Amino acid sequence: MLFKNKQKNPYQFALITCSLIGITSYLIFLLLGSASILGSFLIFLISFVIIQYRIQIFLFNRFRELYQDLEILDSLKINKSSISTDMDSLMENIEEFAKNKKIEIESLKSQEQYRKEFIGNVAHELKTPIFTIQGYISNLLDGAMDDKVLLDKYLNRTDNSVERLIYIIKDLDLITQLESSTMNLNISSFNVVSLISDIFDQLEIKSREKNIKLFFDKEYDKEILVKADKERIEQVIINLLVNSINYGIENGSTEVSISSLTKDKLIVRATDNGDGIDEEHLPRLFERFYRVDVSRSRSHGGSGLGLAIVKHIIDAHNENIYINSELGVGSELSFTLQKGSKRK
Repeated sequence: MLFKNKQKNPYQFALITCSLIGITSYLIFLLLGSASILGSFLIFLISFVIIQYRIQIFLFNRFRELYQDLEILDSLKINKSSISTDMDSLMENIEEFAKNKKIEIESLKSQEQYRKEFIGNVAHELKTPIFTIQGYISNLLDGAMDDKVLLDKYLNRTDNSVERLIYIIKDLDLITQLESSTMNLNISSFNVVSLISDIFDQLEIKSREKNIKLFFDKEYDKEILVKADKERIEQVIINLLVNSINYGIENGSTEVSISSLTKDKLIVRATDNGDGIDEEHLPRLFERFYRVDVSRSRSHGGSGLGLAIVKHIIDAHNENIYINSELGVGSELSFTLQKGSKRK
């Protein structure tokens, strides 16, 4: 039982208190010889002091047990002066304790649910390419190997599945490093305009497959320096643009803009004219393996960790990332960066 009664019970308390009052009254009558107003007053005064003191001690001992049990449960250090014998104060403390515990329990439930979802998603993402590889190899062993057309077809699909597995494992490793803060950022000043232009070139073939145009909102004649980890910011921009290509519409476009936000910050925006995302999905968009349209997402490949990695990289730079989207209109993903300066 949590709250053990180690102190005297109420009957013992009452018996000892009455005995003390009785002995005191007897001594007063002996001293004064008979009942008098003074004697009555002294009996009342001394009885009041004895009862008050005894009640205080009784309640203190009882409440001390309660506080000590709360101390064990909550890992708090409670000193003698913090123990109150006031019932209102005690109720406030207990209600505060219960409220904090309720919040902790809800948080643990949420974390447990998130853990279950994450494990389920990892298992599913790994299971799909593994089963695909297993199926193609089984077919080859059953005789398809003798058919050159089927052999080439199955080997190519097996190769794609292996690449997807490697992609997922690399992204899982990266996001684990980011979450555990074991990755060191190589901070330097670099020209973000030049970096984005290079990424446009890298993604030219991929964007042409859906005839999606990647372009700046205007011509940037001068270099714009930022202070960050160039390799990681490159990964952020690639992930955002690949995401806009994968989920963009045929003959669509993705516009990238760079503008000053404050004296020390600038903001990079990637705006597309795709299908847009329903508002209910926006709060969870940066969660690992979260997909708005599961069937459509898996048809584009990827690990399902792209935006989660983007969020972690931006957080590691102590910067902010934002998303605005409207169904049928398109989406805008933006993030802040610290302004850089030329080396002297």
